[in-house]
Amino acid sequence: MEYTTAEIASHTKPALINYVAAIFAAIGSFLFGYDSGIVGSVISDGYVHFWSYFNPSDSVKGAIVSVFAGGAFFGALVAGQTANRFGRKRTIQLGSLIAIIGCTIQTAAVNSAMLIVGRLIAGLSIGVLSMIVPLYQAELSPPHARGLLSGWTQLMISAGFFTANWVGYGCEKINGQAQFRVPLGLQIVPAVLLLVGMFVLPYSPRWLASVGRTDEARETLIRLHGGRKNARMDVVEAEVQKMLVQIEWERDNVSTNYLDLVRTRPNLHRTLCGVLVQAMCQWTGVNVNNYYFSTIYGMLGFSGRQQLMISGISGAWGMLVTWIFITFLVDRIGRRKPLIIGSALLAVCMALQTGTNASFSEAASRGEKYSNKSMGIAGIWAVFMFSWCFSWSFGPVSWIYQSEIFPMHMRALGASVSTASNWLNNVIIAQITPIAFSAIGYRYFIVYVATCLSNTVICYLLFPETKNKTLEEIGLLFGDKDVSNHLPPTELEKQESKHSVQHSENA
Repeated sequence: MEYTTAEIASHTKPALINYVAAIFAAIGSFLFGYDSGIVGSVISDGYVHFWSYFNPSDSVKGAIVSVFAGGAFFGALVAGQTANRFGRKRTIQLGSLIAIIGCTIQTAAVNSAMLIVGRLIAGLSIGVLSMIVPLYQAELSPPHARGLLSGWTQLMISAGFFTANWVGYGCEKINGQAQFRVPLGLQIVPAVLLLVGMFVLPYSPRWLASVGRTDEARETLIRLHGGRKNARMDVVEAEVQKMLVQIEWERDNVSTNYLDLVRTRPNLHRTLCGVLVQAMCQWTGVNVNNYYFSTIYGMLGFSGRQQLMISGISGAWGMLVTWIFITFLVDRIGRRKPLIIGSALLAVCMALQTGTNASFSEAASRGEKYSNKSMGIAGIWAVFMFSWCFSWSFGPVSWIYQSEIFPMHMRALGASVSTASNWLNNVIIAQITPIAFSAIGYRYFIVYVATCLSNTVICYLLFPETKNKTLEEIGLLFGDKDVSNHLPPTELEKQESKHSVQHSENA
């Protein structure tokens, strides 16, 4: 019996290995969150041993933050090539190995230059992992569970930030160089776990099929369908044939290079969506709150230790609301609505941050100290509301969306360029934020009110809904050629054709 892609999807249920592979691979996303978050604690005022040992200037402090994102930009571009050549699984392991090297250099740093080099190398690894992990998850997931399984990317990023915040809070009490070397050294642990653990997880079946390893792709699909005892072999074989036909058609009719991302109208559309969803994710202001929480909480009148505690609670809150969204909502309400509605709500949150910070910032600019506990708490509440809205929109959806909109022959390159867009804008924001806070204070938040409102319009105009569709069907949303006529007719189509012929003969 032959099946359509929709029929295949209806018979495809996530097996235990789907969850294990998606969640374990997301250790790479945890590393992303921890590496990104721990620097905020280490460079905070409470880490007196860091400041006495390195004595960094403002420009060096900015470099420590931004060079990480710069390395990630290039890492994301590199991953697009290695993902096609060596596979998704090996690329994850490559990112893990680079992370071990970079984090070791950071931990052993004896001067600012060595610390910056370690951050650059670690950033390179995070660029690789941030691009490849959601792609790997998407290619191992059935359509109706792809949002949940790919959404683990953002959940584990949140978990990484959460862990970094509380490690930062705890290590602040340590007396001596261990105060900053312990939190930096802990980065190595998840990198080692990921490198070793990926040896027992499956390759992407779509990648195996694309490089001619069809038997391995078939065996992997059987494994992903629950093993030979549970898998429906006719469904597995139909899925294999669908992939092979799609891959063969793409091989005969399209090439695989970066120009293909913009060569045709459908590809230009999907590339714009991939690049913009990641750029807009940054221009919500999320990393202004993440990287410079000590500055923001300080503006609201909270001391160094209070800042670390608030940041730790915020991390737990972010994890909770992200888990609720990817578990119960994203595969029901889709991708488009959360992006549109979320953008508008994030604009409101940034407006609230503008208002609550105004009095504190104005007083500081006059060299005065403004004290208002209620307003300070309101400012913290605005940050928490921002975290909620982000975790129900761009946080998980940006990673899900970029990983499912590109066809097989350009999926790795498309995800690579999209992720690089995230990190390029990350670098820009990391560089301008401390300057902007010094120059215009609380008014800097108004920039993000405007960008969030523009995100709302862009998402409404450009982004199609992709929920519950196979990766091959999503291409039709962007105007790709329908290659289903290259496939044998389904059993239902055969019966309809037979009845049609009999009806014509009787007439």
